[in-house]
Amino acid sequence: MKREIRNETGTQRLVGYVIDVGHEDGCARCWLDLDKQHLNRHDVLHGGIATMLLDSASGATGSMTVDPLGLAPFLSVSLNVQFVAPGRPGRVTAMGRITGGGKSLKFISSELRHEDGTLIATSSGVFKRVSEEKLT
Repeated sequence: MKREIRNETGTQRLVGYVIDVGHEDGCARCWLDLDKQHLNRHDVLHGGIATMLLDSASGATGSMTVDPLGLAPFLSVSLNVQFVAPGRPGRVTAMGRITGGGKSLKFISSELRHEDGTLIATSSGVFKRVSEEKLT
C-alpha cells in the first residue's frame, strides 16, 4: 500500500522532502529532489540536509514498528553520520532499517543514496518512542 507523508511539518514544507511509509519491508524511505537550494557553496548536497533525511527516514522506520501509517512519534536520542560521497542534483533517498532495540528504544541504521545508486551517507542512531502527551 503506497503511503507518502507530504507537507506534514514546517520542515517538510520548507525543504520539500517526502516520507514514504508504504513498503512491506518495514523500512521507511525519505526522498528529496535536490535542486540549487539544497546545495552548499561547493554545489553538493549540504551535510545538514543529508543528516535531516537520514534522521527522518530512521524516525519513520521506528514509527512503523508500532504504527503501519508511520505516525507514532519517535525522537532521536543520538545520531552518527558518515559522509561517503558528494550528493549531486537529482533524487536522493534515505532508507532506515531496524538493527536492534526493545519496546521503547530502537537502534536504526540508514543509508542515503542518489538515484544512480551512489551511496552518499550512512547513519546509525538510537530513537525513542514517546507518547503524544509528552510532546505537548
